[in-house]
Amino acid sequence: MTKALNKKHSRYEMDMCNGNLFFKIIIFSLPIMAMGFLQLFYNAADLLVVTNFSTNKDALGAVGSTSSLINLTVNLFMGLSVGANVVCAKLFGAGEKDKISKVVHTSILASFIIGVFLMIFGFFFSKNLLALMNNDSEYSVLYLKIYFLGMPFNLVYNFAASILRAVGDTKRPLYYLSIAGAVNVVLNLFFVVVFKMDVDGVATATVISQIISCFLIIRTLCKTTECYKLEFKKLKIHGRSLWEIIKVGLPAGIQSSIFSISNVLIQSSINNFGMTVMNGNSAATSIEGFVYTAMNAIYHASLTFTSQNVGARKATNIKKVTGYSLIIVSAIAITLGGILFLLGPKLLTIYTTIPEEIEVGFIRLHYLCLPYFLCGIMDVMVGVLRGLGRSTLPMVVSILGVCGIRVAWILFVFTPNTNFQNAADLNLLYVSYPISWTITFFIHLICYFIFSRITFKKFTNQEMCLK
Repeated sequence: MTKALNKKHSRYEMDMCNGNLFFKIIIFSLPIMAMGFLQLFYNAADLLVVTNFSTNKDALGAVGSTSSLINLTVNLFMGLSVGANVVCAKLFGAGEKDKISKVVHTSILASFIIGVFLMIFGFFFSKNLLALMNNDSEYSVLYLKIYFLGMPFNLVYNFAASILRAVGDTKRPLYYLSIAGAVNVVLNLFFVVVFKMDVDGVATATVISQIISCFLIIRTLCKTTECYKLEFKKLKIHGRSLWEIIKVGLPAGIQSSIFSISNVLIQSSINNFGMTVMNGNSAATSIEGFVYTAMNAIYHASLTFTSQNVGARKATNIKKVTGYSLIIVSAIAITLGGILFLLGPKLLTIYTTIPEEIEVGFIRLHYLCLPYFLCGIMDVMVGVLRGLGRSTLPMVVSILGVCGIRVAWILFVFTPNTNFQNAADLNLLYVSYPISWTITFFIHLICYFIFSRITFKKFTNQEMCLK
């Protein structure tokens, strides 16, 4: 019976150290990509429902303008899930499966505690945080307060999903998110159309869907007989495991949060233009998110594949993972970015039919979609460096190269007007994105050449010691 169960669950795992790595990176990434698309459909469903069925004309901007703030408050702690992924993947690649259990139980308990903290913080300080972004909309405050109630479930799901990714299982998180996504869409319509709710309805639907996805993935960890099995009686913060997670995850979280700070500053600048620009920008952000999500899947692949091969001490494979990931992410970004650019005006009409808002939205798509591959290759290098165990370095480089440039751009180059009259101001604002991506990528590339050689030399020394 036990052997049958082991066989059942092991089919979800993936050997990232042998075989055709190019093909395996694609296979590994596709479920993550689909999962990201589903998450965007969640968000898009929120926007579409309030746009088409709500009587509140400002609902689109109220919901869309909260995304950068949500990312800012969540990403610091969500980065720890990256740490859990890297630590588990290295142990799995090294064949030290007995140590994975401590990482699993530490990760799940820590994510729940952090989630509860964020829930309380977000609920009581949503108004204050939005005020810092020049957003005094009562609808934005209401949406944000309800959204934060789902934080414990959101974080637990993401940490659990990172554990499954570490062993190559990207399929089951997709299945669970698909179920939760369907529930989210149905509840969106039910609350807004039937009960005549507003942004509170779509926020409530999102929280319920997060609870469902969390329950399903925790159930999987509890029922498995593999090394990543979860037992509630064993939930404990193991100091060494937590430290290993923090070493990788905290710099990743800090980087994401500071990225979000720069985006918050940009969103604040956008808010100065009024609701027309806010609505158009929200619509474009929702569309461009599909390109970023596809690229982000390759980032996770480069991170996990590199980590497993570091554990297995396979230098040649790490070089292959780096090259393959750069090729794949560039192909995806150029293809999808080009499609969205060509179809941009038509796609924007899904969210709004107001010509001025469509014009504003397409300005953003023009500057972000075509050069988006620069962001993709930048993120892949970050993933490889973190897989090599160098998490602090890409954090520092990204903060200085991306955030530093954007903040400096807003402070010294961009001067916002309070009324949208022509595209010049927005052009000047959005061009900061591709400039920052390009500079940061080349710095990351130099760092990779330096630190990969150091890592490979360690492999050689370890092999000599073993002999």
